[in-house]
Amino acid sequence: MRYVDEFRDRDLCTDRLDAIRSVGAELGRHVKIMEICGGHTHTIYRNGLPGLLPDNIEFVHGPGCPVCVVPMGRIDDVRHLVENDGVVLCTFGDVVRVPGRNGSLLEAKAKGADVRIVYSPMDALDIARREADRVVVFLALGFETTTPPTAATILRARAEGVANFAVHCNHVLVNPAILAILEAPGQSIDAFVGPGHVSAIIGTGTYEYVPREWGKPFVVSGFEPLDLLQALEMILVQLREGRAEIENQYSRVVTPGGNSHAQALVDEVFEVRPHFEWRGLGSIASSALAVRPEFSDWDAEVRFDLPGVRLEDARACQCGEILKGALKPWQCKVFGTGCTPEHPIGSCMVSAEGACAAYYSYGSQGLRSDGTVAS
Repeated sequence: MRYVDEFRDRDLCTDRLDAIRSVGAELGRHVKIMEICGGHTHTIYRNGLPGLLPDNIEFVHGPGCPVCVVPMGRIDDVRHLVENDGVVLCTFGDVVRVPGRNGSLLEAKAKGADVRIVYSPMDALDIARREADRVVVFLALGFETTTPPTAATILRARAEGVANFAVHCNHVLVNPAILAILEAPGQSIDAFVGPGHVSAIIGTGTYEYVPREWGKPFVVSGFEPLDLLQALEMILVQLREGRAEIENQYSRVVTPGGNSHAQALVDEVFEVRPHFEWRGLGSIASSALAVRPEFSDWDAEVRFDLPGVRLEDARACQCGEILKGALKPWQCKVFGTGCTPEHPIGSCMVSAEGACAAYYSYGSQGLRSDGTVAS
């Protein structure tokens, strides 16, 4: 297969659905599968997959949305920077709408703060080059997928001597989050669909503890409907055969060892934090990265005096339970009423990869009139 349309082919998807129904019937029990990545969540809803699967096969949604897990206190920290220290704050588009205690960065921008949307950290560095009289801070966030570009940008800033550039680092690690979910009381997940883009960086070998220590299948998947259906079939076959292994459906992109060059960039610039606060999940040990001391000149947390306040999520918001797979988006008491994409209370509704935003946009869509997969 060479073209994306082939991964949305109706006949191929129907064949995989027939196989899934057959294996699901053989299992004869309810199966709960967590897709970790928010990109998978959107594919599942956009293409109406829940309505096509057997009743005993259930997807639940994990913590793999990078915007969703940024805690309120970190948003307030960078809002303090842009409002009180006069910096130019650069970040990705979704982040500006994530609510903090005192509102979002978009609201700060509306009041005159210099908040700019960029498409990469290199864009922020370019602004710093052009506006040498201003300090430019890049709000960096994301899992292992987006960490190497931030590392490369810091190395470029040091090489060029761009002293008016800094990074506020919120890069997080996927495996500690998976482990926190596995260790949560009462968790009932039978298997995992592993994140495709993250795995392209870190490889598949890093997940071996999931089948070895927890006895759960783990299949890394691509992002098209056929990818996810094939990954689901692979998981169900493992469960039917009593196996728990790492398998790689996304072999056209992901390798066992991952991208060694990207890994080396990250190791050079970043180190693991002892603890990090995740929105909705609380503090998770060794779950995020910080800029190494030798790059402290480009570390906003070193250069500026930040409030560093830990804040609870809004009481009405149940993003934490959704990120852990304990609730579905529509089970949140404010979903679609008090919390909408236009006026979000929680980060799961803000991000383009958030489970709440996915269900709000596609929950009643994604099916053709004849019940087949929509492209």
